[in-house]
Amino acid sequence: MEVALSFVVSVFFAVAIYLMLSKHIIRILLGVSIFGNAVNLSIFTAGRLMREVPPFIPEALPTPEVATANPLPQALVLTAIVISFSLFAFLLVLAFRAYQELGTDDTDGMRVAEPEGEPMPPLGY
Repeated sequence: MEVALSFVVSVFFAVAIYLMLSKHIIRILLGVSIFGNAVNLSIFTAGRLMREVPPFIPEALPTPEVATANPLPQALVLTAIVISFSLFAFLLVLAFRAYQELGTDDTDGMRVAEPEGEPMPPLGY
């Protein structure tokens, strides 16, 4: 199961990077969202996917007598989902406001700080 999920995570990373390299803001935002989901799935996969008993320890024992599930990856993923959703909502509102002000969602068309008569700055080294 871990091998299949690792393949899914790699596809998510590839799609996210492809979308983040786009010139349109909406595609960039979707890429960031998919990238966050890929990171969450990789953390969840690293925490093992076996069905085990919940991590409760009886009062009479100092340690559990059988293998238990690790709650740390689950807690990390749950926290990351909440944070990534709030970040996505903020970026979506920010992109919508930029679209209202500038009238475009193309990143090349959003160059309002540069004079229009001059050539574009160098895009690489």
